[in-house]
Amino acid sequence: MYAITGITGNVGGAAARALLKAGKKVRGVVRNKAKAANWEKAGVELVVADMNNVKSLTEAFSGCEAVFVLVPPNFDPLPEFPEARAIAATLKSALQAARPKRVVYLSTIGAQANQSNLLTQHTIIEEAVRTVAMPLAIVRPAWFMENCSLDVSPARERGVIQSFLQPLDKPVPMVATTDIGNTVARLLQEQWSGRRIIELDGPDRVTPNEIAATFARVLGKPVRAELVPHESWEALFKSQGMKNPTPRIRMLAGFNEGWIDFEGGSVEHLRGSMTLQDVIGDLVARAV
Repeated sequence: MYAITGITGNVGGAAARALLKAGKKVRGVVRNKAKAANWEKAGVELVVADMNNVKSLTEAFSGCEAVFVLVPPNFDPLPEFPEARAIAATLKSALQAARPKRVVYLSTIGAQANQSNLLTQHTIIEEAVRTVAMPLAIVRPAWFMENCSLDVSPARERGVIQSFLQPLDKPVPMVATTDIGNTVARLLQEQWSGRRIIELDGPDRVTPNEIAATFARVLGKPVRAELVPHESWEALFKSQGMKNPTPRIRMLAGFNEGWIDFEGGSVEHLRGSMTLQDVIGDLVARAV
């Protein structure tokens, strides 16, 4: 049995599909069974658990060959990241109690950065799960290509996409969520000992201008990228309901200034095969 958290999302869903295709038994760890009913119909065993509840997580992970851990994103954390610290403690306790044979944790590019930012939540959780006794693989993917889903409507309707990634000609590591899920599924089925860190990139780095050009090709109309001025970010994010936008602002600055990037060195580095054209073509087709 392979336990998958986040099965209703892009990455978890891709991992589950790959495992099912390989003939493996899959357990979907969900917060609401009704929202995952389609997975139950596909033969997935659904169990309800919460990332802040040790007992439910332990039960969900027990008896599993391997476990994939994907923590729900928190774009507006409290100062000092108490939410991530609580999840880190819960995960560590649940994994130690359940003792699956292998664990794959979805972290992020830049988790090794020293500067505090939104991705520091993964740094905190990485530090906790690194201490578990079973073999552990930490996957650090690049910026998700699927973040471009927010650009579909403005590209189609106004021929403009707004970019927080700056300057517009700066290449940024990006990868498709399908490639992440497929990589996770493959790792779950592998045998290893100790701890691994796997950085996952796409075929090529991508600039905001290239994102706009790709939308133009897919839509068959001119599309250009437009900067969102840095000085407007705090007011903009607060107007959208954020109470503590500083971590998000620091994360974007990290990508733009270059201190959020892959660690490199002896860390494993893999590349996905899906291109930006593949992903944007799919996003546009599904948005019709």
